[in-house]
Amino acid sequence: MLEFVPAHQIIARGHNIFWEDPKFIPAWVRNLSGPDLWSAVNSRIQSLMTKYKDQFIHWDVSNENLHFDFYEQRLGHNATLEFFRTAHQADPLATLFMNEFNVVETCSDGKSTVDGYIARLRELQQDGVYMDGIGLEGHFTVPNPPLMRAVLDKLTSLNLPIWLTEVDISNSLTQEMQATYLEQVLREGFSHPSVNGIMLWTALHPKGCYQMCLTDDKFRNLPAGDVVDKLLKEWYTHEVNGQTDEHGSFSFSGFLGEYRIVVKYGKNRTAASTFSLGRGDETRHFNIQL
Repeated sequence: MLEFVPAHQIIARGHNIFWEDPKFIPAWVRNLSGPDLWSAVNSRIQSLMTKYKDQFIHWDVSNENLHFDFYEQRLGHNATLEFFRTAHQADPLATLFMNEFNVVETCSDGKSTVDGYIARLRELQQDGVYMDGIGLEGHFTVPNPPLMRAVLDKLTSLNLPIWLTEVDISNSLTQEMQATYLEQVLREGFSHPSVNGIMLWTALHPKGCYQMCLTDDKFRNLPAGDVVDKLLKEWYTHEVNGQTDEHGSFSFSGFLGEYRIVVKYGKNRTAASTFSLGRGDETRHFNIQL
């Protein structure tokens, strides 16, 4: 898979190193404690980070830490802190995340309020943990865009990049309603300045689609797939043509990303170059000389 991914210009993130929910922890690990468990968790971090160093841009180091605390119960309150420290030492270039559900989806889950998430992240930061990002899973039934916006605004106070890491819409709804609500979530996430990326949770299991899929088993678009294609086309700067003013200037507005520019003067003079349009409040100026 990791040969296929870069060959098709796909970037991968690692999910996850530790899942705190005992239901998803192997039985042999659940039977360990003390030094034996520490040995096992250190072996896991080192083996993963060594084998896949520089291949994943992100790692979800601790998954669903607000809801579950298997490792902290067995190893003490500082276990998560040590996980992050060890992961950073093993791969200093990877962006390290906590990942959690029911933060942007609802305000009725007492275990994962936005204030609780902020408090947990600040606690880890104060203890010296090296953390780079906030992961929000985004498993929605009926989304609440104003709540979602308010949560993202609050999390912005941490000055960390935010990713929507597992966005899907419940299969308790029709495919048409899934598509409608997916568009609301994607537009809200894409428009927020602190959201650096969005990943969809379009997982399959042996019996078919887990919750939300973009295509059927013949790779024909479902309504959710139509929404994604529509938004990708909308959020893309297409070819822009124009003529410079008397000062030799030409302006355009575009989405963040990589651009290729070609300038022509008369019949024989042409210059080409590339530039990157990144975040920032100021207008970017790029010069090209004929």
